[in-house]
Amino acid sequence: MAVAGASGFVGKALTARLAAADHTVVALSRSGGAVPDGATAIAVDVSDEAATAHALAGVDAAYYLVHSMAAGAGFREHDLELARTFGRAAATAGVSRIVYVGALGESPSSAHLASRHEVGAALGEAGVPVVELRAAVVFGAGGISFEMLRYLAERLPFMVCPRWVRTAIQPIALADLLAYLEQSLAVAPGIYEIGGADATTYEEMILEYARVRGLRRRRIVNIPWLTPRLSSYWVDLVTPVDRSVSHALIESLVTQVVVTRPEATAAAFSVEPMSVADALRAALDEQAESITSGLLDRAPGLADGVYTVKVDIAVPVETADSIARELAAIGGSYRWYGAAPGWALRVALGRAFGERLVLRRATELAEGASVDWWQVARAEPGHLVLRSDGWFSGDAWLGYRAEAGRLRQVAAFRPKGVPGFLYWKLLVPVHRVAFTSMARRRAGLRR
Repeated sequence: MAVAGASGFVGKALTARLAAADHTVVALSRSGGAVPDGATAIAVDVSDEAATAHALAGVDAAYYLVHSMAAGAGFREHDLELARTFGRAAATAGVSRIVYVGALGESPSSAHLASRHEVGAALGEAGVPVVELRAAVVFGAGGISFEMLRYLAERLPFMVCPRWVRTAIQPIALADLLAYLEQSLAVAPGIYEIGGADATTYEEMILEYARVRGLRRRRIVNIPWLTPRLSSYWVDLVTPVDRSVSHALIESLVTQVVVTRPEATAAAFSVEPMSVADALRAALDEQAESITSGLLDRAPGLADGVYTVKVDIAVPVETADSIARELAAIGGSYRWYGAAPGWALRVALGRAFGERLVLRRATELAEGASVDWWQVARAEPGHLVLRSDGWFSGDAWLGYRAEAGRLRQVAAFRPKGVPGFLYWKLLVPVHRVAFTSMARRRAGLRR
């Protein structure tokens, strides 16, 4: 099977799920980047019909997860043409079905939602049967809708919002969407409406996110005459998400997007969708697990609400053993971190916010062990990954890997509310010096 749009938010997750289930997967994207084991990456632009047909040769089912909202004005016409081209290419290649994620909403007035409906119809014009899953907001780290929700709830204790925050919406967890997508290989072609267990509003989603995240209750004041376009500019000030996409999404929030015909979906699928609260928890937990497992390969900067700092230092190959001993010596002393007075001050100040961070050593430095204000996520010779334990400001990770004459240190931080955001921003100058100093200390270049 093929996944078109494999480099996107849903595409990446679907490719990984299908590959883990031992499906033979062809991951199609313009970049043809890295894919999970069990999948084959092919770089192809789906606007090239011949190249797409060639990439789909031998494929039984194709997932279509492509959109071009980031292109700005004219995306609706462009998406329609891409869908027609892909449908013809799939027919030429002998694909037996196309599975597509569209959008909920009856007779939508927004360009975004109307485009999603048009694409679903266009994909089948060449005769390939289509399974169209119509969904609303998808809860998962990296999804534009979820990131907008995250930044608004995290950064604004008080909000002035337009009336669209009370429009009915039925979000779905990424895990549930992936289950529907996998089961779509065996259902009859047609349109299926899918959503989570709860129909809610954007206002209630903001409040629920705050509850799940452990933030203070968010105060929301509705201003009826604040239009979607004006509110999109306000969102630009608060969230760093792609403006072309966020503006299109905000304009679609005036349309009610809930499941109105659940019977056909319930008869064809065996998915039991999560509640809003469980979906939000799952999104945050899945992101935390992803950060933990992939910490040493994260790119520096801000991505999906997480700040990352990376330091690489060249070290003599023969120092590998000493670095391994240095990493294993963590626990029980501020001196391990360097700048001991600064760390002592950090721990003392944290008590004003309810932290109870203490120095402590582990009897064995193994996964799950507690050491100082960390929990050990991975501990091997020359490889250590730590996750924060009990920080008021958010979730932090610190990792080291020594190999092939290089020592890599990566720190990641997921702020929790305004205090966490301010904590990170105020300490940026300190971090720039401290992180480099810590890495050099691990390498034995500074004592």
